[in-house]
Amino acid sequence: QVQLVESGGGSVQTGGSLMLSCAASGRTFGSYTMGWFRQAPGKEREFVAAVNWADGETYHAESVRGRFTISRANARNSVTLQMNSLKPEDTAVYYCAADPPTTRRPFGYPLVVQPTAYVYWGQGTQVTVSS
Repeated sequence: QVQLVESGGGSVQTGGSLMLSCAASGRTFGSYTMGWFRQAPGKEREFVAAVNWADGETYHAESVRGRFTISRANARNSVTLQMNSLKPEDTAVYYCAADPPTTRRPFGYPLVVQPTAYVYWGQGTQVTVSS
C-alpha cells in the first residue's frame, strides 16, 4: 500500500509561484508513473503533469506547458510540481497520483492523462490564485 501526502498549496496573486510536493510512504516509487491532477469546483478532475520515475520522462498538459514543471526527487522519494506564472484559472485542489509498474501501463499519451490510469491518490492540497 502506498500513501501519498501533498504539501505546498496556498494562496498567491496572479503571476506568482508555488511548489507542490508529494511524499510517499509505504513503498519507494521505483518504476511508478507519478502524476498531478487538479479539480476546480464544479469541474471534472483534470490532468496537469506526469513523470516516469524510472527514466524521468515527463508529460505536461498544454494548459500548463512552459509554466509548470514536474520533477522527481529520488533521495526524498517525492515528486514536485513547480508552478510559475500562476493564473486565476489555475485555482483548484491539486492531487498527487501514482500508478505502480504492476499495472504494466506504458508511459505516455493518452493513458497518462486519464485519472483511471492511476491507482493511488493523495488527499489534495488547495491552490488559490487571486487576480
